[in-house]
Amino acid sequence: MSRRLLNLALVLVVGALALAGCKSNTANDVGDEPIVLIDAGAEPRAPIRYAIPRGTITTSTMDLEMAELATTRSGSGLSLPPKLRFHIVSGPTVEGNNGTIRMDVRIVKAEAVPPEGTDPAVQLEMNRAVSVLNNVGGWVEIDDRGIIRASELNSAAKDPAVPARLLLALINARTSLARVMMPFEPVGVGARWKSQKKITFYGFEVDQVDTYTLTKREGNSAELQVEIVQSAPAQSVTFEEQGTELSLESLSMSAQGQVMLNLNAVESVSRAEGQAAEVLSVKTIDGTEKIELNSAFSVQTLVTGNMVEPLPTKATPKLD
Repeated sequence: MSRRLLNLALVLVVGALALAGCKSNTANDVGDEPIVLIDAGAEPRAPIRYAIPRGTITTSTMDLEMAELATTRSGSGLSLPPKLRFHIVSGPTVEGNNGTIRMDVRIVKAEAVPPEGTDPAVQLEMNRAVSVLNNVGGWVEIDDRGIIRASELNSAAKDPAVPARLLLALINARTSLARVMMPFEPVGVGARWKSQKKITFYGFEVDQVDTYTLTKREGNSAELQVEIVQSAPAQSVTFEEQGTELSLESLSMSAQGQVMLNLNAVESVSRAEGQAAEVLSVKTIDGTEKIELNSAFSVQTLVTGNMVEPLPTKATPKLD
């Protein structure tokens, strides 16, 4: 595989999935109630809440696969990048503000998983390229419904060498799949709810709706079906330093998947597959080029470990 194709994998993986993520306060961004209950489901009904013990550490792997067809006036090109695998550690959890929990999240290792028979030298080059994501992460603070109250990326994530679109795709996939936002109301099997987001990538505003259906509930475990839909109006962004105007003529993405929710863990087992289509125009002093991007992708998270690590307790102040 050429370096050009590998770079394409890093930039365009997972189609249109992206999320602005340097620092945010989700509660303020989406309003006091970001979840809309569509159907409360069958009786009996009960609130669905995270109950993550203090000191919880969850380890997981996230796999990303895609195929993308890019079409311009000069022709079409199909890219089949290697599977990308990220080994992630979340935690240990500590007490946040107002009953929230806070944790560090970090990619401890990023690697390419090429097909069998790939030349070892090529595989080494692939892993060297994706290793720029090693140690990328940050911290996140969530409440017991999984709503992100605050977050910030670490210095490794802000390195200009990190592919921004791939990083933002990882963040968005995790907020939609690995950690689910739950409704305020009690729910039963068959319940449906949705979360609406306004997200940004490269200056473009995109609307996203995540719709969840509760298919099974047993103790601190639950099974969910999820549908993710993105759309965007026509819009343009100008990059003055490069002398380029980028126009998004259309964007659509849909994905369907499953989540095996563990309410006692920071992460959950999940998988989603989908398709995305974008039409862009790039205008420079040399003219205008239209690009059509059509992609298919899959995202899978497997939990490899979940443990509770005893943390030092705060010393009780002595009274005089």
